[in-house]
Amino acid sequence: MRSSVAMLPGLKWPRTLRSRIFLILLIGLAFAYGLSFSVLYMERYMSAKAVMLGTLENDVATSIAVLDRLPAAERGDLVDWLSRGNYRFELGPGLAGVPDASSKGREIAGKIEAAVRHRFPIRIERIPGEVNRLQAHLTLSDGSPLTIDVTPRGVMPIAEWLPYVFAVQMALLILCTWFAVRLAIRPLGELAAAADALDPDRKGPGLSETGPSEVAHAARAFNAMRERIAHYLEERVQILAAISHDLQTPITRMRLRADMAEDSPEKDKLVSDLAEIQRLVQDGIAYARSAHGSGEKNARIDLSSFIDSIAYDYQDTGKDVAVVGLVEGAAFTRPHALRRILSNFIDNALKFAGSAEITVEHNAEKAVVISVMDRGPGIPDDMLEAAMQPFFRLEQSRNRETGGTGLGLAIAQQLTAKLGGSLRLYNRPGGGLAAEVTLR
Repeated sequence: MRSSVAMLPGLKWPRTLRSRIFLILLIGLAFAYGLSFSVLYMERYMSAKAVMLGTLENDVATSIAVLDRLPAAERGDLVDWLSRGNYRFELGPGLAGVPDASSKGREIAGKIEAAVRHRFPIRIERIPGEVNRLQAHLTLSDGSPLTIDVTPRGVMPIAEWLPYVFAVQMALLILCTWFAVRLAIRPLGELAAAADALDPDRKGPGLSETGPSEVAHAARAFNAMRERIAHYLEERVQILAAISHDLQTPITRMRLRADMAEDSPEKDKLVSDLAEIQRLVQDGIAYARSAHGSGEKNARIDLSSFIDSIAYDYQDTGKDVAVVGLVEGAAFTRPHALRRILSNFIDNALKFAGSAEITVEHNAEKAVVISVMDRGPGIPDDMLEAAMQPFFRLEQSRNRETGGTGLGLAIAQQLTAKLGGSLRLYNRPGGGLAAEVTLR
């Protein structure tokens, strides 16, 4: 398609595949229909033209023969009777004209000359004027002048109903083309919708495997792929959960042995390392559970009370967490999952900025937007997307001194997807990071 656009720089193709196929089929069918109609019209035109010229030759020959044999006094009574729609006879020299060099004039002149069979000298001229008009001048056997006044007309006039028939045919052509494109593209749209709604954790109905063989084969392949993805994800989560769970037992034993050892700088370092390993294991279990789903049911919560309770929990431990602006309204969501998301945001803000601000707004689509903002170092713009990947850590800030496993934002992103919302990170003007979750 790009090559077609390159060859035709003035042509602007539609964006959708449906429109492109419809346009291509419609243009091709309309061109083929127009070509067939033109060929048929030309064939009828040539046939009608041949019949008309043949009739003209026979009628003129008969009329001249009759007029030539009649006495001069009786010819005037038959002139009007012998005339036809596109030619008439005049007794007299006619009008002065100019030679006619047109192809139609030469054809008519040839037929008239053939009609008189060269028995009478004849001169054919075109009469100047708005109407295309020819006159053939000849002299009968008794020396009387005779003029044949010819007004060429269309050889095949178009019937009044023909444009309506053509319009109906074009409408049927457009309708059939649209229906064919819709029938061909609909499975592709269903496949795209199923891919957008793909969630291996939700056991919903698969893509319908009915229809043409190619469509059914694609649907079966998609359903099989969905099952494989669900199996791989479940297997990954089980492995991660099993490893994280099994590590807790040796970590606990090592922690007990470290506590029983004599106080020393090495003991403090060992306890600190064990605490970091234990946090990593706990976050790994939390990440596995968030990916697998906790089975929590949706509930209606009052946003003001919910956000205040989270802020008070941090304030009771001496953390600088504040709710900014007026919080109002309610939301239908999973409370524990939402609390975990906001807690991860607040923990990150406290680690890297020492304080956090919470705001709640409603966007134009009436969705609830909860933001946790700080004035810390932020994240480079080119790493914002990568920051939500598991175990991602920025070396300049997420080090051993600040702690962190790199799973907080990944857990928040997975839980947000379970809630049917969206998560966004962006750097604030003037410095700092904002983590925003939108609940639809």
